[in-house]
Amino acid sequence: MDYQAKLDVPFGVLGICCTGDALTGIAFLPASEKPQRATSAFAKTVCEQLLRYIENPDVRFTVPLELNGTPHQQKVWQAMCDIPRGETRSYGELAAELKSCAQAVGQACGANPIPIIIPCHRVVGRSGLGGFMRHASGASLDIKRWLLAHEQKSYAGRDNLVISSEARNL
Repeated sequence: MDYQAKLDVPFGVLGICCTGDALTGIAFLPASEKPQRATSAFAKTVCEQLLRYIENPDVRFTVPLELNGTPHQQKVWQAMCDIPRGETRSYGELAAELKSCAQAVGQACGANPIPIIIPCHRVVGRSGLGGFMRHASGASLDIKRWLLAHEQKSYAGRDNLVISSEARNL
């Protein structure tokens, strides 16, 4: 994969994919991955906003996003953005809200190309943590736990992220 930056964070390295003016993907890479400086001004802006989030989870992301997904995935991703920091929703709760099924919501969560900014970590199982990054155990769930604990520390409960129609690039 060709990354425009690789950002060192407490739970590993984030691989940043973007065009000249929109974020297209964030990948969780192993901690052993060597960080890489941003190759463009836009990638540098993405890294700066992610680092501000690592310092303070109440930071509001403003970078434009380019999301390519099915209409159902788009609805699920927007619903995830509507979950306030410090809170979670179950796959079933989101499914009921969207008149879908929990499995389809879980698949859309797993297909999320821009985790953290589109907070799929806020979606949990009915009686537990659920999965993350299409895994049900291991390092992936450790990252989900870290993100949830980080957001819980300074939960403000306001200023939900909204994916604008411009950012969605539908």
